[in-house]
Amino acid sequence: VDNGQERTPGLNDAVAALLPTINAQKAHFTRQEIANLLWAMAKLVDNGQERTPGFNDAVAALLPCVSVQKGQFKAQGVANLLWAMAKLVDIGQEWTPELSETEATLLPSVNAQKDQFNAQSITNLLWALAKLVDNGQERTPERKEAVAALLPRVNTQKDQFNVQGIANLLWALAKLVDNGQEQTPELKEAVTALLPLVSAQKDQFIPQNIANLLWAMAKLVGNGQKRTPEFIEAVAALLPHVNAQKDQFNPQGIANLLWAMAKLFDNGQELIPGLNEAVAALLPRVNAQKDQFNALGLANLLWATAKLGEFIELNVVTSTFESLVCRTSKNPQLSHQEISMSLWGVMVCCARLSLECNANKNSLLETHMDDLFTCLENTSPDNEEEQSIITMAASWLGRACPVVPHYQTIISKPQTIVRNQLQSCIPTLKIEEEQSLNSLPPVDLLLPDHNIVIEVQGPSHYVGGDFKTRDGSTLLKIALLQKAGFEVIEIPVNQLLNQGSIKRCIDQIMTRLFQGRSASV
Repeated sequence: VDNGQERTPGLNDAVAALLPTINAQKAHFTRQEIANLLWAMAKLVDNGQERTPGFNDAVAALLPCVSVQKGQFKAQGVANLLWAMAKLVDIGQEWTPELSETEATLLPSVNAQKDQFNAQSITNLLWALAKLVDNGQERTPERKEAVAALLPRVNTQKDQFNVQGIANLLWALAKLVDNGQEQTPELKEAVTALLPLVSAQKDQFIPQNIANLLWAMAKLVGNGQKRTPEFIEAVAALLPHVNAQKDQFNPQGIANLLWAMAKLFDNGQELIPGLNEAVAALLPRVNAQKDQFNALGLANLLWATAKLGEFIELNVVTSTFESLVCRTSKNPQLSHQEISMSLWGVMVCCARLSLECNANKNSLLETHMDDLFTCLENTSPDNEEEQSIITMAASWLGRACPVVPHYQTIISKPQTIVRNQLQSCIPTLKIEEEQSLNSLPPVDLLLPDHNIVIEVQGPSHYVGGDFKTRDGSTLLKIALLQKAGFEVIEIPVNQLLNQGSIKRCIDQIMTRLFQGRSASV
C-alpha cells in the first residue's frame, strides 16, 4: 500500500481478519515480528486505514510485548518501533501510559546502539522524536540524549541518505529547533552536511520533499541559522522546481511554500534567484484550491501574502484575500495564533488599499478584521508581537485597546544623523524620538508642532532589501500613522550615504515643513 497498491475491499477484509489474531497470539511474537507489525499498522493508517476498535485493541496488545522483550531489539527494530509510535500519535492515537512505557524501554537502546543505526534508521528515529515533540510531548532528558547520540551519525553517513531521508532529516532538525532544541555544534554540523546533498539531488525531489525542505530551511533561518553560501545554493536549487511542479502541490504544500518564501526573505534578506517565479507560480494555485486549506494553511497564506508587501501586485493580493478571508473570520477551528496571524494579514491588505485610496474594498475587509479582533479582545497575549497586533487592530477599528503593549526602542545611527542635521538647520524645531503614538509601535522622529513623523528606513523595511519594495509591516505602520492623522516622511538609509545626499534629504524635509504637504523623500 505504501508503494501505491490500492486498498481494495479484499485487502481491507484481510486486514480486518488478521487484527483479532494479534491479540490472541501476542505472547508468541518475536521482537522482530513485534516491530514489523507495529510498523505495518502505522503504515496502513498513514495510507487511509480506519482506526477501528479492533485496530486499537491490536496496538494495545502489542505495546506491552515491547517492554517484556526489552534489551533484545536491534537497531532497525528500535527505529521502526519509535517511528510507528510517532506516526500513530501523529494521526490521532492518544499518548497512553503503555506508549510512554514502550518509549522508555526503547530510548536507552538508541544511545547504546548508536553506531549500528544505518542512514534510514537515523532518519526514522530523528523524524519520530521530532514528531512526538511536535505533537505535544515534552523534550525529556531521555529524548534529548537520543537526539544527541544520533546527530553525529548524520555527518558520518551523509553519503548514504536518499532524497526522502534528506527531506525528512532537515524537516526533523528544523522542527526540533522550533520546539526548543539547542543549536549545538553537532546539530549545525548535521545541517551543514545535508545542505550540499539538497543541491546535488535537486532533480529527484517530489513536491512534498520540496515543500518540506523549503519550510525546514525557513524555520532554521528564523531560529538563527546563518545564510551560508551552501544554504543559499540549496534554496536556489529548489526554487525552479516549484514552478516546474506547481500543479502537483497540495494545499498544505502551497501554504507551507508561500510561508517559507516570505520567511526566508524577511528582515531585508537579499532575494535569491527564482523567488519571483516561484511566488508567481503558486499564487494562482491558492484561488484554485481555496476551499481545501485547513485553518493553519489559511493563516499562513494570509500572513505570507501580506508579509511580501509590494512584492506582490495589489490586485493579486486583494483577489487572494477575497477568496480566503471570509473562510478565516468565520472558522471556529482557528487557534489563538492563527487568528492573530490572520488579523495581521487582513490589516496589511487594508493598509495597502488605504495607501492606494481604495476605500470601497476596505470596508469589506474591515468587517472581517472586526470579527477577528473580537475573537482576541478578551485574551491575554503572552508576547510582544501579539500585543502589538491587537493594539494596531484596535487603533484601526477605533475600538478600545484591551492590552498595554510593551515596545523595545532603538535609536539608530541614521536616525541620529537626520535629527542632528534638522536641529542644526532649525535650532528651535521640537523633535521627539521613539514616541509611541496612539499606543502604536514607536516612530523614529516626531515633529509634534507640525504633526509630522519621519521614518528612517533600513533594508529590513524592504523585501529583498532593495529600498524600493516595502514589506507588509512597513506598509501597515505608515497606513496606521496616516489614519491617526500624521503625515509620514520615509527616508531610505541608502539616501544618507554622504553629505550631499543627506543635505538633499534635509532640504526636502524643510520644504515639507514650510509647504505642509505629504510626500516621500
